[in-house]
Amino acid sequence: MFKTQLRLHFIVLLWGFTGIMGKLISLSALPIVFWRTFIAILAIGLALKIFKVPFKVTKTQLIQYLGVGAVMGLHWILFFGAIKVSNVSVALSTLSTGALFAALIEPFFYKRKINIYEIILSLVVVACLWLIFQASPEYWLGIVLGVTCASLSAAMTVFNGVLQKNKDNMPRKMMFYEMIGAFLVVCLISPFFMDSISDFKMNGNDWIWMLILGAALTAYPMIESVQLMKYMSPYSLVLAVNMEPIYSIVLAYFIFGESEQMSATFYIAAFIMIAVIVANQLIQVQQKRRERKKQIQALNDSLN
Repeated sequence: MFKTQLRLHFIVLLWGFTGIMGKLISLSALPIVFWRTFIAILAIGLALKIFKVPFKVTKTQLIQYLGVGAVMGLHWILFFGAIKVSNVSVALSTLSTGALFAALIEPFFYKRKINIYEIILSLVVVACLWLIFQASPEYWLGIVLGVTCASLSAAMTVFNGVLQKNKDNMPRKMMFYEMIGAFLVVCLISPFFMDSISDFKMNGNDWIWMLILGAALTAYPMIESVQLMKYMSPYSLVLAVNMEPIYSIVLAYFIFGESEQMSATFYIAAFIMIAVIVANQLIQVQQKRRERKKQIQALNDSLN
């Protein structure tokens, strides 16, 4: 359990840098996602070659992977769009609403009842979002894009969780084709929103930041997140990802200074989000202990 949580929060920390990259890179949202997915495809493809993982998939798998990838691509477009129209702190904080969406979506795919505590914890997150909006009304568009982005993130996580239950779906192979799906979505959308091919041209240090974003902050953590689905529910993963805004907010403050400084209300809301995540982890541990005790008790009763 501890190792799993350590792996989880390490990749969440890496994701915390994606918001920083989004602000450092001079391109708009669509070109950023275009290059991010292109680089990630190359990185994951290389990993498949090195580990001798076959690229072959069934027609059903291909449709599933590309479909989830399309959702991923839209999620990232909205994510970087939110950063561009507001700032890192506001855009990242709205991602916390993903826990509410996951709590509502997951039961339908996992065929279980909706847990009341999940809804309660998610509503606390929504209350935090309301506080953030009250503290920063001028960033309303960034908040709307961020919340929509969070809903897609939750859907993507649940879909990957369902796919991961099938042993034939290997994480590296899944993510390779999902990245292709995300890349194709960007290619289909771009002609309607971009004026010319020059909008995709990178300047200065953009190449450095983009390579870091595509390989270290996308290829590796995305594969790892799918592998972690074997040990936790999509809801727990999405709720833990609520730490991403906290990491990003702290990093953004030290890197960008006053442009990322927010009000006291904003930071209070962020603190409450951390408390919600800790509460969820404690509840998960308690539930697993109870389940183990019941299993042991049932085994003892059967022996007697």
